[in-house]
Order: sequence, then C-alpha cells, then structure tokens
Amino acid sequence: MSLDEEFNKAAEEVKELASSPSDADLLELYALYKQATVGDINTVRPGMLDFKGKAKWDAWNGKKGMAQNEAKKLYVEKAQSLIASIGKKA
Repeated sequence: MSLDEEFNKAAEEVKELASSPSDADLLELYALYKQATVGDINTVRPGMLDFKGKAKWDAWNGKKGMAQNEAKKLYVEKAQSLIASIGKKA
C-alpha cells in the first residue's frame, strides 16, 4: 500500500474512534493533516478571541518546514496509535 493510500485510510479510520481523543491528540492530528495536505501554513493567525482557531493555527505552524510525506507518515503512525489505545466504534 502506498503512503498516500495509508494516509487516506488512516484519515477515514480516525473518524471511527470509539471516543474522542484528548485535545492535544486532536491538535496533533489536525496539524499533521494540514501539513500533509496543504504544506506550510498559509493563513494569518486568528484574532485573540478565537482561542480554538489560534490553537489550531499554532499547532499547524509548529510543523512548518516538515515535508508533506513526512507529515503523512507521522499522521498514519499517530492514527494507528490512537486506534490501538481507544479502539474503533463497534
């Protein structure tokens, strides 16, 4: 299976977790997904009252410079780790 196929499969499987991962895990998944699909962040940081938007922006910005294939690989590993620890919906 190619890296792109593994990445797409992991992105679908993460939607079927038995329970919601921690906020830190969700931010990590978000940042890796955005870096893998878009590349380096290309938006302005949200305003000071948009706490969720700022957290997501900061997480993605933390991946700046990471190659898209590396982000895909790390995303797949993170998704598999969460599936192993949380499990999928029955």
